[in-house]
Amino acid sequence: MPEIVPIAAYLAGDAPRPLSGLTLLAVEDSRYACEALRLLCHHSGARLRRADTLAAAYRHLRVYRPDVLIVDLGLPDGPGEELIAALARGTSRPRVILGTSGDALLAPAALVAGADGFLEKPIPGVEAFQRAILAHLPAEPGPERRPMAEPEMEPDPIALREDLAMAEGILATGPDARARDYVVRFLRGVAISAQDAQLAEAAAGFGSRRPGGREADLSRLARLLRDRIDRGAPVWTRGRADGPGSLRP
Repeated sequence: MPEIVPIAAYLAGDAPRPLSGLTLLAVEDSRYACEALRLLCHHSGARLRRADTLAAAYRHLRVYRPDVLIVDLGLPDGPGEELIAALARGTSRPRVILGTSGDALLAPAALVAGADGFLEKPIPGVEAFQRAILAHLPAEPGPERRPMAEPEMEPDPIALREDLAMAEGILATGPDARARDYVVRFLRGVAISAQDAQLAEAAAGFGSRRPGGREADLSRLARLLRDRIDRGAPVWTRGRADGPGSLRP
């Protein structure tokens, strides 16, 4: 079954949070990206559930209909557009469907499939996240839902290390072309979410088709992954003097 991520209720204040009462299903293979969504939901008052593959999402949707569906477009068992298209015109359509990816060029594919909107990774903040959902919700009786001020948020670096370890495991098996294309897309998305320019560049190099470069590119990518995992360093470096993509000593 898909992982259920519990969201603690906020006790302070009487005003409802902008997404209070809503349930979201994130179809997302990256634990790090899902951890960022968990924090966004936590600060917005929504409840989050996660499925990490298309197959898990379809199983989940047989018994549960979320208010909001957020679908990563590069999943291990197929393109997220497939799920968007299957639900967009169905009778059990979620109230809001959003595609998401670290590649903004994929936004048209999500919209053509039937998504209401597109979230580019990394999502810039809680207000942008809330606006992307609220823009597609009809007005309801009761207090007006309004985006809230930005809280301080930083995803859990343990989730990032789990993503890196998963990718390292795939690379260690000598992946075929399909698995290689997947791990390149996965790592680029994770690197963009973590603002790790060095890892994004290495993943792109491994995915290129330049002659004679495959082994060297694989070696470089494997070294970067192992270095990050061994050090246990969060690659979340926004605002640090050493800049995105660098590892602290």
